[in-house]
Amino acid sequence: MEEEAENGMIETWVKKHRLIYIGATRHPFILSIRDGTVDLSHFKTWLGQDYLFVRAFVAFAANVLIKAYKESGNSSDMDVILTGMAALNDEIAWFKREAIKWGVSLSDIHPQKANLKYCRFLESLMSPEVEHTVAITAFCAIEAVYQESFAHCLEEGSTTPPELQETCQRWGNEQFGQYCHSLREIANGRLKKASDDILKKSEVVFLEILEHEVEFWNMSSRVAGAKDQ
Repeated sequence: MEEEAENGMIETWVKKHRLIYIGATRHPFILSIRDGTVDLSHFKTWLGQDYLFVRAFVAFAANVLIKAYKESGNSSDMDVILTGMAALNDEIAWFKREAIKWGVSLSDIHPQKANLKYCRFLESLMSPEVEHTVAITAFCAIEAVYQESFAHCLEEGSTTPPELQETCQRWGNEQFGQYCHSLREIANGRLKKASDDILKKSEVVFLEILEHEVEFWNMSSRVAGAKDQ
């Protein structure tokens, strides 16, 4: 398709699945941060749950790196993924500092249902049977959702509370945006050469990531401490 050749498959899927993509990147939880109406108990719920998720994400990122080593003929692909992995240690340390600041006891937090489902999905993508193209598509989508969501909270006209500016800067900054662009280029490059079967698998995974992201935001928007049935 001409559109795919010009924009890449990721861009094509973003347009094709626009509603769910907007649901993931312009969720009411994110919009409440942007307009300054966020319930801080919801933010604390997100903080604790995302800390647990990031720890699981580290293992997934390492697996994507291994797949790149085995399947990618481009060494720069590994360099880009390593950039993201190097930042994860600092990210975990940031969550710990923020938890202290907000009075969130990370040792007392248990993953809620949406978080567990998301982490199990990542584990399924770490199977040796899952091709690198599928895994890097998922990796790209996960990072892009956070970048686009929190960058929206920094745009002109936003009234993000001062105490949440650092959170938004962590994922909404220009450097992270460039990193996500590099991931998208890697994914698009592999998808361009992929078989129809791999393309179908990758699109399904792309959609599943967006669905999990929406559910994660939904979980965060519930009353802190509420049961996630």
